[in-house]
Amino acid sequence: MNTRAGILLMVGSTFVLAMQDGISRHLASEYNVLMIIMIRYWFFSAFVLAIAARGAGGLRKAATTRQPALQIGRGVLLAAEICVGVLAFTYLGLVETLAIFICYPLIVAALSGPVLGERVGWRRWAAIGVGFVGVMVILRPGIGVFELAAVLPLASAVMFALYALMTRFAARQDTTETSFFWTGIVGAIFMTAIGIWSWEPMTQTDSFWMFCLCLTGAMGHWLLIKCYEMAEASAVQPFAYFHLVFGALVGVSVFGESIAWNVALGAVIVVGAGLFTFWRERQQG
Repeated sequence: MNTRAGILLMVGSTFVLAMQDGISRHLASEYNVLMIIMIRYWFFSAFVLAIAARGAGGLRKAATTRQPALQIGRGVLLAAEICVGVLAFTYLGLVETLAIFICYPLIVAALSGPVLGERVGWRRWAAIGVGFVGVMVILRPGIGVFELAAVLPLASAVMFALYALMTRFAARQDTTETSFFWTGIVGAIFMTAIGIWSWEPMTQTDSFWMFCLCLTGAMGHWLLIKCYEMAEASAVQPFAYFHLVFGALVGVSVFGESIAWNVALGAVIVVGAGLFTFWRERQQG
């Protein structure tokens, strides 16, 4: 294990994924979201196939699973979550969307008890409650007009949390390589089925940005894979919050977004609560 290298890889992946979010926001404001995600999944599935073919046992081993229904459900849920998240970028921007989305580790912690049978003590429940307060600070319900679009990143966070729980459950019988394989292939099939009807021609410039989107997606996942090979997940996961920092920088510098006081305060509360839950997991692990 090389924790320092793992941390650097995690920070690198969050930077690449933040760039991906920025490109997604640009393209989704010009073209149908389903088409953008469909093309992204085509590239991603090719990347997944290449990784699987090079692994021990090849494609046959990567595709072998005892729980196909669970793996298909995971793949469809992640693809749907990405669509909802990118749609949120177009309505709320990167700053607000990511500030709300980062509450997903708290949702994972809250649901790990009833879904996975894991023990959730009062300290974690307290952190989950504090994190919920942070989300409410960002959303500010009851003050002015509540934006219905704010439901999108919250829905995205819940969907991603469920995907994470399903991934943990799948890991009890399947390898990481198998889950990764099914994620890419099922997502590509699902997005093609619903996205091909939204096809529209792209300009040459946007075709370049589409290529960059596909490249950053593959690169971000590759960095994450290498990250978890280098270090334990509990050691590097807190650094995933850099995604919010880099995403906010892109939102402010490229798209001219502003960071409202309630968004900044709420994000600090959510991140603090999330870091506490990670710390408790390490203490009990």
